[in-house]
Formats: sequence, structure tokens, C-alpha cells
Amino acid sequence: MNDIASNIAGIRERIAAACRRVDRNPEEVRLIAVSKVKPAAQIEAAFACGQRRFGESYVQEFRDKSPAVQAPVEWHFIGGLQTNKVKYLRGKVAMIHSVDRLSLATEISRQWQKIDACCKILLQVNIGEEEQKSGCLPNDLEQLVRPVAELPNLQICGLMCLPPHCTETEEVRPYFRRLRELAAQIDSLQLPDISMTELSMGMSGDFEVAVEEGATLVRVGTAIFGERVRKN
Repeated sequence: MNDIASNIAGIRERIAAACRRVDRNPEEVRLIAVSKVKPAAQIEAAFACGQRRFGESYVQEFRDKSPAVQAPVEWHFIGGLQTNKVKYLRGKVAMIHSVDRLSLATEISRQWQKIDACCKILLQVNIGEEEQKSGCLPNDLEQLVRPVAELPNLQICGLMCLPPHCTETEEVRPYFRRLRELAAQIDSLQLPDISMTELSMGMSGDFEVAVEEGATLVRVGTAIFGERVRKN
């Protein structure tokens, strides 16, 4: 478990260094430890090192694992989400990063209405326009934002993306920059009750570039916990 502590410390220093390169305040960037396929004990160990935010991608795993985590962690749901599984997240996650269609947003609104609470969401953009990936296409983003913004019990806080895989880290920079530009475009619409303050982008292999391009939430798993091993 000592590896987790040193890994988290190293990542935080790399985030701070990236911020210094572009004259940003490191406090603007929050680290989400991607804990999918990792046991509760490792989450507890990371929490003991000062890590507070954790990201899960699979609803069933989250439903089964989260009760075993005794520490008061802040859960974020970052994976693809089926409408019929939203109920299992109701009131248990601080933010859903992967809202990519009106039907999903409508169900999140409906579920959070049941507990008279507001769910913070990010709109996922298919920034590379890849057929195999989820997310709203960049040119369709405004058409998604407007009806979602009208739903009760939701707060749009910004955007999220999973850029195309790139061999060289610098090759991913234009995609992160594009997401930042899209957020600025949506912000310029001055729609009520919409904030574009959050940009969820960057993972273990490219989070420093993401920070340089404006990320406020970086999702790091492998660099903290090691390689993930899926169960058969």
C-alpha cells in the first residue's frame, strides 16, 4: 500500500508542475483516483493518503463495492451509463461525468427528484468523432445543452472527453484544447443555470497535457493503483 502513497504524491507533484508551466493555480485541478476493478482496501489506503475523490465506471461493481468502503469518499461516476441503471447511483455519487444524451439526463433528473436533491453532471463529448465511442458530437453539443439545462434537479457543470488514442502525448493536445474551446462557446450562450467551470479530461498517460490545456478534473487509475486485472 506504500506504493499507492508514493504514486499519489508523485502525481500531485506532476500536476503542480504542469500548472506552473502555464501559470495556473494547482488548487484548480482535482485528482480523481479511478478505482474501477480495484478492491475496497486499496480505496481505503488511498483515502488514508489524502485522496478524497474516486471514479467508478461499472454500476454493478459500484453498487456492490461502495458499501464496503467505510471512508467518507466522494464518488464520481465516469463510465458509460445505461438509463435503467441510473437508480443505483441515486444520491450516492457527487457527479456523473458521462451524460451524452437527453434520455439519460431525463432519467437522472427523475431519480434525483425522488430524493429532492440536485445531481451535478458533465456532458460527454466525442471529441474525436470516433464511431466506437460514446459522447455527443461537437457540432451537436448546443442541441443537447439546451433541453438538458431545462431539466430540474440537475446542474450542468462542464464537459468531459475521452480523446482518441495517440502514440505521442503531444498528439492529444488539440483534442483537449478543442474541449476547452467548446466549453467557452457554450459559456458564451449565457444560458441560465449552466456552468462550464469543469473540464474532466486527462488520464494516466496524458494528464499533464490535459492540465496545461485547462483540465480541472483528471482521471488517473493505472498510475495510482497499477495495471487493472479484469475478472473473468
